[in-house]
Formats: sequence, C-alpha cells, structure tokens
Amino acid sequence: MTAPHARYRRAVAIPAGMAMATALAFLPNTTATAADEAPAAVSANATSLSYVVNVKPGHGTSAYVKKAVGKAGGTIVTSYDQIGVIVVHSSDPDFAKTIRKVRGVQSAGATRTAPLPTAVTADLGTPKALSAAEVAKAEAAPGQDPLESLQWDLPAIKADKAHEKSLGSEKVTVAVIDTGVDDTHPDIAPNFDRGASVNCVSGKPDTSDGAWRPGASESPHGTHVAGEIAAAKNGVGMTGVAPGVKVSGIKVSNPDGFFYTEAVVCGFVWAAEHGVDVTNNSYYTDPWYFNCKNDPDQKALLDAVTRASRYAEKKGAVNVAAAGNENYDLAADEITDPSSPNDSTPGERVVDPSKCLDIPTQLPGVVTVASTGAKGIKSSFSNYGLGVADIAAPGGDSTAYQKPEPPATSGLILGTLPGGKWGYMAGTSMASPHVAGVAALIKSTHPYASPALVKALLYAQADAKACTDPYDIDADGKVDAVCEGSKNRNGFYGWGIADALDAVTK
Repeated sequence: MTAPHARYRRAVAIPAGMAMATALAFLPNTTATAADEAPAAVSANATSLSYVVNVKPGHGTSAYVKKAVGKAGGTIVTSYDQIGVIVVHSSDPDFAKTIRKVRGVQSAGATRTAPLPTAVTADLGTPKALSAAEVAKAEAAPGQDPLESLQWDLPAIKADKAHEKSLGSEKVTVAVIDTGVDDTHPDIAPNFDRGASVNCVSGKPDTSDGAWRPGASESPHGTHVAGEIAAAKNGVGMTGVAPGVKVSGIKVSNPDGFFYTEAVVCGFVWAAEHGVDVTNNSYYTDPWYFNCKNDPDQKALLDAVTRASRYAEKKGAVNVAAAGNENYDLAADEITDPSSPNDSTPGERVVDPSKCLDIPTQLPGVVTVASTGAKGIKSSFSNYGLGVADIAAPGGDSTAYQKPEPPATSGLILGTLPGGKWGYMAGTSMASPHVAGVAALIKSTHPYASPALVKALLYAQADAKACTDPYDIDADGKVDAVCEGSKNRNGFYGWGIADALDAVTK
C-alpha cells in the first residue's frame, strides 16, 4: 500500500480496523504544558527563496564566496565554514544560476520551491482519546511504569530484559532532530539535556530558553519520539528503550511542518559540536522526497546534508533514520514519486533511487531503519530494500494486520505527547527511535566505542530474521512486497531486529 505523504515520516495512515495513526490516543495524567511557540524564523521578503551554497570547507574559500553572494543579490543567514555550507536568502530568481559560476562554488541550489515563509499547513487530525475503562486496564507488573503493559514493542526488542541489567548511561545523549521536544513532560524532564538542545528552523541556531519546544499548534511528533527513546523509568507513564540516557531536542521543522535543508544542516552541525552520541532522524528533507544528482538544485541539497551528517559522525555521533512509509522498494530500478515538490505543486516523476536519494535516509553512514508490527513482520507501510534497509524495529501496524498480545491493545507505538500526555502513533518514525535507543545502550556499555564500532555491534547483535515470503499482509491473495536476500541480511529486516539485551550484556 502507498501511504499519504506526510512531511515527516513519523505518522502514517493505517488501514481499516484501527484509527488513523495520525489520530493520537491521549492518556491524561499531569498538567505540564509546552512553552509558547518558539521565536519566528529569520524574516524574509515573501518573494525570497532560501539557498545553500556549498564550497570547500575552511575560511578562505568561504570568505571569497561570501562577497560574491552579496554581489549576486543574496543575503547570508549563516555559514558553516567547517563543512563549507553557506545559507543564503535571495529574491533574485537567477541567484543560484549566477552563484554557481563563481570560482570556489561546488554546488548551489534553492532549498524550497515556495517563497519564504511557506503558507501551507498540515493537520495531524483529531486526537482519539482513550476511555476511562481503557486507561484503567493499563496496569503494569511490579517494577514497571504504569503504562508499560501497553508497550508490546519493548519485549519485542528485549528492552524489558535489558532494563534489568542497565538503563543506560546519563553520559550518553540522543538528539531528536525533529519537530521539537516538550522537555516539561514528566517522563522527559528527568533525562533532558538542555545544553544539547536548540531551534534550527531558520538554519541558524536559536538558543533562547525553550526554543526547542513545539508550539501549541505544531506537531507532537518529536516529543513522541523522545519518549520512545528515553522516557524515564520513574513510576510515571511509560518507559523508553534507554530510560537512563539523556535526550535533547533539535527543532528543525517549521510551523507548517516542513524540514528544509538549511534547518537539517544546522541540526547535524549542532549535534556534532555539542557532544551528541546518537541522532534520530524521522523525516525526509523537504521539498523533494528523492533528490536527484543530475538536478543542480537537488544536488546542492544532497551535498549540504551529506556534509553535515558526515561531520556529525566524524565528531562521534551515530546517525539513525527512518526508512519511510510508502511501502517502496528502495533497491528497485525505479520508483514513481507523486509528491515532489511538496511545498508548491507536486508532479509525478519516475526516479532511480540509486541516483535520486531520500535524505538523510539513504546517505552514506546513516543507519536506515525499517518497521515491524506486533507480530514481528514488516509493517504494511514500511519502505524496504536489499542493501538499503540496515536493521528493523517496532514501528507499529494496523491491529487488523498485526494484533499484539494482551494486555497491550493497540498495534501502534506508545509515546509521550506535549502537555504531559501519552498516545499512540505508527510509522518508520516510530521504528527509528527504537534503534536510536539501542545504539545509546551500546554506547553506554562501550563508552569509548567509535560510531563505526557502535554500528558494527548494532548489526552484529541484531536478531537475524528471514524474509517473509510470500508477504501478503492484508490476506487478499496478492503479494504486497517482495523480500530479497538471506536470513542474515535481507530487504525487509536488514541485519535483523534490534536487540536491546545484547546491547547491555555484550
């Protein structure tokens, strides 16, 4: 099935048999609230576009090009000289074409197709509240947090057993590069790393207090992800995969729900320079689902985010990303992309996913995570692909397809929500934080391990899972996806299902 294209890949439409994953089931508890909306992004004329200009890293080339930017009609927002990326605003429609001719410019392109600021919004749908009876059924076993009995996903990766050995180290920080994190939530506050948190929406770090929080009308997605990773084991609410590690919020999504290149670049660079050990990336960089190397604008975006993600890894971070929710085979010869550019007028195009990349999902060095449901097989919506999907973890699915064992009642994933609440979502965006949490546990166990070693252990410790063949998730007699590869590495599950117990014992 092909799911509707959300701008972030954390919530996905679920078929008949359960509520939409975008309908969040709230569990009332405390009255903590998120702060008011973060400060607005850098202002710009409504006819302006944002650009990235990529040059050789270092101050010399950047200084020369910066002068040329002004002459070409551009205004510099910020510059990341350490990776050679300059963020520019310009109202000149020929700016990119002009600046590409300047000596020292390696690539340059518009990061969006709609003028600044964007005027489109995405509604997440009406929350689906749990009844009092449903809340009352959420009774945990001794030693568990109250809602842990609803978290079928924890035993699916042996996180419940792992917690008997270790909760993870407070010296390890996972950055949630996303829509913002409500650090006032009682399950997040104990583990929140304010020093590693920031608002990067404009492409330039905003470190004002609370700038990393989502506004009242913005997506709760980043808060949900943060709880999945590191909700404290504190007798309140739910339990994260790594409830003893720190979590930070790096807000890169604007109020309209777009994740533009300049914000993503800022997010990776900030993580790199603030001691982050793992980044979680449950989104694709707007406005192109796939960025084609033969298009000068898209190539520039690809170059910029590649530089930033590699810089973060060089500085010690393991970058983890969601595979996507369209049931695409990312190893196929071609894919039809009907949704790009998503900030103006999308048009259908056929792309080669080996040349047109989903970023950051398909970038070199990034851990690409596919999703499984409560029965442990590929989620109906999860992207996959031999050699592309590195590992799999619970991201949820329709209860009609994969029903969890009692006392869990929902096939979706429980997470924290702004305002001291909890609720369900599904998507590869929910799978990715499980792997980020396991990576954080590995780093806790092996504090001096490099990103390469953490990834090697992550893959080696994963529980190998053979292809589901035939894969007919809706039992209609038609194959819904084809898995290629061996038990030890295949297109549905990569190296296997993430294993939290091995992460703390080996």
